[in-house]
Amino acid sequence: MGFFGTLLGLIIFFIIIGLRIIDQYERGVVLTLGKYTGTRIPGLKWIFPIVQRMIKVDLRVTTTDIPQQEVITRDNVPVGINAVVYFQVESAENAILNIKDYTLAVSQYAQAALRDVVGSIELDSLLSEREKTAEEIKKIVDGATKAWGINVTDIKIQDIELPADMKRVMAKQAESERERRAVIIRAEGEFVAADKLAQAAQRLSNAPGGLSLRTLSTIEKINPDPSKTVIFALPVEFMEGFRSLASYLKDKVK
Repeated sequence: MGFFGTLLGLIIFFIIIGLRIIDQYERGVVLTLGKYTGTRIPGLKWIFPIVQRMIKVDLRVTTTDIPQQEVITRDNVPVGINAVVYFQVESAENAILNIKDYTLAVSQYAQAALRDVVGSIELDSLLSEREKTAEEIKKIVDGATKAWGINVTDIKIQDIELPADMKRVMAKQAESERERRAVIIRAEGEFVAADKLAQAAQRLSNAPGGLSLRTLSTIEKINPDPSKTVIFALPVEFMEGFRSLASYLKDKVK
């Protein structure tokens, strides 16, 4: 009974230490005596202790940073640029068998691709077409990582650091552009005002006595203080305008 009890205990012990739980987002790559023998799906699984071992692989989308890289663009402008890579394991066995550390490998390859792409374009294109640049980097990285069972889903360029003197130049350009737009707006406003004044002058000249009334209105604005007396020398034509206005109003009454 003692022998069978010991044997039963060893069997139960081996069963317990061989149990593995694979989560829904994982796959278990099984190696038997160092040789790949299968990939286990989620659930409660058992492997033969000592002889077999299981490596769990996370299939969820994960990220890795591309640390800031000092790159010289095609037009010889040094920039500091960093990004983040989004990727997902599609083949658990390839990710384990074909590459030692796929997360590090993706990051390193993305760094090299970023330097190659940014070095082949000009600064204006980099600043204005950030998404296009990221897409070109993604194509290069994704093409290499397919053999590792990795799918690069997206790459986002985060920061583009420019030299201090370049920042000052761009700030001056932006200020000049704002001033140019302000001048255009003022000129357009003055053009509209001049057009309205021309229309008003035309109407005043066509109306009998219109110019004379306008002159009186202007004189009134010049000296609004009734305690002061201002003498104006008015031409004879000024009075003729009033006579024309009086005749016009008289005809209207009739």
